[in-house]
Amino acid sequence: MDIKLFNSLTNKLEVLSPIKPGEISMYCCGPTVYGDAHVGNIRPAIVFDTLRRFLEYVGYDVKFVSNFTDVDDKIIKKAIAEGVSESEITDRYISAYKKVLAELNIKPHYKNPRVTEYMGQIIDYIDDLVKSGAAYNKDGDVFFRISSIKDYGELSNINVDDLEVGARIEENSKKESPLDFALWKKTDEGIKWDSPWGLGRPGWHTECCVMIDSIFGNGKIDIHGGGFDLKFPHHENEIAQAKAHDHNKLANIWMHNGFVNFGNEKMSKSLGNVVLAKDAIAKYGGNVMRLLILSAHYRAPVQFTEETVIAAKNELEKISLAYRQLAVALQLNGGSLSSKEIKIDNFLLALADDLNTSNALSELFALIKEANQELRKRPLDLAKLESIFASLTKMLDIFGLNISYPLLTKEDKDLYNKYLELKKEKRFEESDKLRDELISRHII
Repeated sequence: MDIKLFNSLTNKLEVLSPIKPGEISMYCCGPTVYGDAHVGNIRPAIVFDTLRRFLEYVGYDVKFVSNFTDVDDKIIKKAIAEGVSESEITDRYISAYKKVLAELNIKPHYKNPRVTEYMGQIIDYIDDLVKSGAAYNKDGDVFFRISSIKDYGELSNINVDDLEVGARIEENSKKESPLDFALWKKTDEGIKWDSPWGLGRPGWHTECCVMIDSIFGNGKIDIHGGGFDLKFPHHENEIAQAKAHDHNKLANIWMHNGFVNFGNEKMSKSLGNVVLAKDAIAKYGGNVMRLLILSAHYRAPVQFTEETVIAAKNELEKISLAYRQLAVALQLNGGSLSSKEIKIDNFLLALADDLNTSNALSELFALIKEANQELRKRPLDLAKLESIFASLTKMLDIFGLNISYPLLTKEDKDLYNKYLELKKEKRFEESDKLRDELISRHII
C-alpha cells in the first residue's frame, strides 16, 4: 500500500519512502512549557499520534520524538515573577502536559528530549555554523547569515524581498541583514550557559535541529510535523540551518496541521480566547476531544464550539453503544472476542490518502451501521459479528479511542439466561426485576 502525505515543502502529495527500510523517523515540535496547554496545542499531539498508530499498524517501526522547550524568555519571566527556578516552572508544566497526553490516550513517545539536556550539542552546532561562515558573532550574540544559503522562504512561500522590507522596521543594528536570526543570545538575566561567545542561551530555532541530529544520528528524518503557525519563522529557520550544517532540508516530508478555531478566530493565548486542554478533557472526556479533532482532515481548521463538541459526544456514544452491545452479544452466545477475520481495507486506504481521518471515520460508522443491523437479526450470525467486532477494535485502536466493554462472568450469563427463561414463561414481574439488574450491569 502506497502511503501518500502532503509535503508542505513541495506543496504536493508524495509517497512516503523511508530513509531506512521498515522504519519511520518522525519528529513533532512540542510545547514551550511556561503554562498549561490549551485545546489548540493538543491538535498536533493527536494528529501525529494517529499517524504513528496507522504507520505501526501497517508494519513500520516508528521512532516518534516530541520535545519540550524548557528554555525561553517567557519561562524566565514566570520564574522571576514567582521567585522560583526555571526548572521548577518547566517541571510543573511538563508534568501537567504529560497528564493531558495520557488522558488523550497518546502513546508514549520514543523520546521526549528537553532543550536543557542538549546544551553542549547546541553550542557545538552553532560553533560549526560560525566556523563555516553561515553564522557570525556580534558582541556575544550569534546570528545566522541568511545569505549563506539558497531559497530562503521556500517552505512558507515568502518572498525574501518583501520580507526584507517588513523586517527593516524592527532591524537589529547588530545584524548584517534584517532577516538574519538569533542562534545565541547574550544575557545577564535568568538561566544561562557558558559558550565561546560568552554567557547566554540559545535561540529557539536551533534546538530542534540539534535534537534531531543527536537522536536520529543522520541529520535527516522522514517526517517533521507541527502546527501551521510554525511554518514561519520556526520551521523555515530550521531548514536554513540544516542546509548550512548538513546540506539537506532536515526532513523528507514536512507536515502541518490546521488551527483549532474558537468562533471565527484561531485559538491562542495572545488573543485570550483559549480553553485549557485539561478543562475541556475534565468536562467532555479525552475520547470526545480526540474524536472532535479527528473528525476534520488534519490540514483543515477544526471549530471548537458547544455544537461541535456535542456532535462529537453523540457520535462517540453511538460508537460505544454498538461496540459494547457486540461484545455482550458475542459473550452471551458463545462467540469469540478475538477473531482474525479483520476487514478494514477501505479504512486503511483513507488513512493512506494523506491521513484522511474524516473519510476513515465514515468507514467506521458504516461498520457501526452494519453491526446494529446484524445485532437485530435472529439467529445471530456469530462469525460475522466476530469479524465486525475485531475490525472495530482495530479501527478504534488506530484512532486512539479507548472504549471499554464488559467482560461477563458466569453469574452474568446465568442471570441473562434466567431472564430469557422468565420472559418465555411470561413471568413478566420477575423478568422485569432481572432486566433492571441486567441494565445496571450494562449487559442489556
